[in-house]
Amino acid sequence: MRNYFLPLAKASLILVYLVIFAGAAVRMTGSGMGCPDWPKCFGYYIPPTEEQTITWEPNREYEKGQMIIHDQSLWKAKETFTTTDTYNENHWEKYTKHSYAQFNTSHTWTEYVNRLCGALAGLACLAMAIASFSFWRDRKGLVLASWLVVFLMGFQAWLGATVVYSVLNPIKITVHMVMALVIVAIIIGIIKSAKKETEIKKYNGTFRILLVVSLIFTLAQVVLGTQVREFIDEQVQAGIGNEYLWLNNPTVEFYIHRSFSFIVMFLNMYLFYINRRSNLGFDKMKWVMVLLILEIFTGIMMYYVHFPFGTQAAHLVLASILFGVQFQLILEARRCYHCGKSNLD
Repeated sequence: MRNYFLPLAKASLILVYLVIFAGAAVRMTGSGMGCPDWPKCFGYYIPPTEEQTITWEPNREYEKGQMIIHDQSLWKAKETFTTTDTYNENHWEKYTKHSYAQFNTSHTWTEYVNRLCGALAGLACLAMAIASFSFWRDRKGLVLASWLVVFLMGFQAWLGATVVYSVLNPIKITVHMVMALVIVAIIIGIIKSAKKETEIKKYNGTFRILLVVSLIFTLAQVVLGTQVREFIDEQVQAGIGNEYLWLNNPTVEFYIHRSFSFIVMFLNMYLFYINRRSNLGFDKMKWVMVLLILEIFTGIMMYYVHFPFGTQAAHLVLASILFGVQFQLILEARRCYHCGKSNLD
């Protein structure tokens, strides 16, 4: 099983990133309440494709737990039964976890695909954790970290349910996003630990400390960006459908987020300079700069070109990839501490 562990860990990382991408698509399209219940969708394992499926009909069989929208509310079948010619409320119980009762086919299936991606990622993480038992004798930390990922994936699924039950509470959405990045970081650490790397890089204390600061700044930007996105959601919910007006009068978080991006950029430019000047050998700094440029570009497109399709999702996914690359760099810098300090430090 040891030979399968590393491929499973890499697959888990890719699938977790796929979940982040799917979640970004859900936010971009406003599909967060596409499935108003959890883990099923309107009480179905495979969600409906048309509104008629969740509309009460006479002489039709409903299974226990299946939902309908009736009188602008969600109702759940108490047991499996067949309707008569008239609606009988005794067969139904009102869904009380929230009052949201709308159906949109595209929103429903966008959210459903997001949940499928989450389930697939969870299975991959479970397979990785099972395979990790082959390291129990000599690498117990690797086993514990792998099962920690499984626990956090379960916790993340629970968070997803609370987001739905709260009708997309902003704080819970932010925690949901941060938890995804925590899972990414742990899996990256597992992969780095399982690999047998022979490449030795120079150690530079300043570079290593600034890498950690840069990662913290990136995480702060993700949180601020989530708050900006929540403000835009509120604009849309208030009936402002014109994207030209979404940031016409933004909150202070937007200005902090925008201004702070320059600090993040300059800090990473300095890290890039240290790496080149001291010949430290951290090639991933090139990817950090590319990702930052793309991140800032998508931010500019959203503000000045008024949210072209796909830019919101790209902005979030690029930030999560940037976080992962920066965390890898920190691990590489930490691992080479025992390789001997550079005279250039």
